[in-house]
Amino acid sequence: MQRIRAAVCHEFGKPLQIEEVLLRAPGPGEIEVAIQACAICHSDISYAEGAWGGPLPAVYGHEAVGRVSALGPGIDDIAPGDTVLVTLLRACGGCPSCTAGAPAYCQAPPPPDGGPLRTADGGPLEQGLLTGAFAEKVVVARSQVAPVPDDMPPEAACLLSCGVATGMGAVINTAGVRPGQVVVVIGAGGVGLNAIQGARIAGAARIVAVDLSREKLAAARDFGATDGVLATEPKPWKAAREAAGRGADAVFVSVGAVAAYDTAPRYLAPRGRLFMLGMPHSGACATYEPVILAALGQGMIGTRMGDVVLARDIPWMVDLWRQGRLKLEELVSERWSLERINDAIADTRSGAARRNVILP
Repeated sequence: MQRIRAAVCHEFGKPLQIEEVLLRAPGPGEIEVAIQACAICHSDISYAEGAWGGPLPAVYGHEAVGRVSALGPGIDDIAPGDTVLVTLLRACGGCPSCTAGAPAYCQAPPPPDGGPLRTADGGPLEQGLLTGAFAEKVVVARSQVAPVPDDMPPEAACLLSCGVATGMGAVINTAGVRPGQVVVVIGAGGVGLNAIQGARIAGAARIVAVDLSREKLAAARDFGATDGVLATEPKPWKAAREAAGRGADAVFVSVGAVAAYDTAPRYLAPRGRLFMLGMPHSGACATYEPVILAALGQGMIGTRMGDVVLARDIPWMVDLWRQGRLKLEELVSERWSLERINDAIADTRSGAARRNVILP
């Protein structure tokens, strides 16, 4: 096993520790990737805070890009030196979800060996989100990577792994937004801005951003929002209706705040759909009136990673970037070293950043 540096969570809610850990060689169907960039997603922060539990110690980080540094047996479609993005989506290809074309919901159990990571003294170390990319290297399944061009800036390419895929995918794949429809996006952070981009690319007639920050609403217009509404207004759903001329065909909640979920159905038009991207902490509950949804034919739908299929969706997202129609570099707030990951997490937690990126 080789020694690498990683940011390790030993206790929920405490700073991550930069230390040497052990990484085993890739086994059959696995790939080793030397990480060039890994963005900080709010899911990583939530895990490190203990929002969803899980074993400790652990290495989180799942929105990454790097170069292939070693291959396990059975890999013949990727070569050492290739640039790939690394995701949390591990797909077995044979379970009911995978065979139905929904690999984001793969039902296969995690690897029986506990994953490729160990502490420096050989103890157990959780590979968070099946990725563990707050580190110099990772070993992941072949299904978790997708090739990207060598000339894409790493800090931009890594965003395709989660934030862009989740926001764009929810709009295009899950909701199937069509030209002329009205879209509301609650939360104009990293994922919300990509939902806004997806709605613009899909041809939505009106795209209303809702956020607590005027600065974020201004930024949302740069990404395609036609209107902005402050969530602090007494009845922001009413302001959104007035801006768009009617209720929304699709509402996307991109933040994990229960308060946002409580009010989200109010933005809907008859037969509208609410799409759940943001992930509240375990045990948090939202409230709504079922009679209204039933009477107006409305619905609520969850979406994991935008129902993305890597081999299908990453190439067209890369092409949109090449055309200048998909903003990536503009999503990057700041670049940080691995040693400063706790500062980067604090900045992300403050809500000021779109995406902070770690460059190991």
